[in-house]
Amino acid sequence: MANADIPRGLVPVSGLSGQPYSASVTTFSTAAGDGTAIFIGDPVKLSGTSQTISGQVYMDVDQAATGDVITGVVIGVVPATRDSTIYRAASTATLVLVETNPNTLFEIQEVSGGTALTANDAGLNADFVVGSGSTTTGLSGVELDNSTEATSNTLDLQIVGFVNRADNVIGEHAKWLVRINRHQFANQVAGI
Repeated sequence: MANADIPRGLVPVSGLSGQPYSASVTTFSTAAGDGTAIFIGDPVKLSGTSQTISGQVYMDVDQAATGDVITGVVIGVVPATRDSTIYRAASTATLVLVETNPNTLFEIQEVSGGTALTANDAGLNADFVVGSGSTTTGLSGVELDNSTEATSNTLDLQIVGFVNRADNVIGEHAKWLVRINRHQFANQVAGI
């Protein structure tokens, strides 16, 4: 059975200790000058700026790229009007809801092509690749890069295990459990 090719970015599923997922949500802002759209499931990083909106101060985030220190993963976008998109459109000041707990486990799809990961790759680290998000579903196109798995501690994600489900087998587009390896709120991370 082949796996369905349905990238959704990083989807929170549980805590590192096996506890059910309970959102650790922090509200951040996005600057109107940022020309990159942000989708649900996208990893984000602190941009080093902030905004005051309705008397409240929010730190700005940008979509993270491979190698960035990650603040968390977008799990929702606060609509400004009834006509707002379900994702953060490019060059739009928006409030986004971000899962910031460094001990959250996420499900992520492995990229197309390359050499498929095996069960023995659990415990290694790997980078993610940013793909195009869907303006229809609002979901991220971020996937796990199967060409980067290694023991190096500077890679973006730690592969914690395989998603054991009837619709998931080892091979192209397999779904894996990961945690953020380079997290802004864990260990000794330099400020921005």
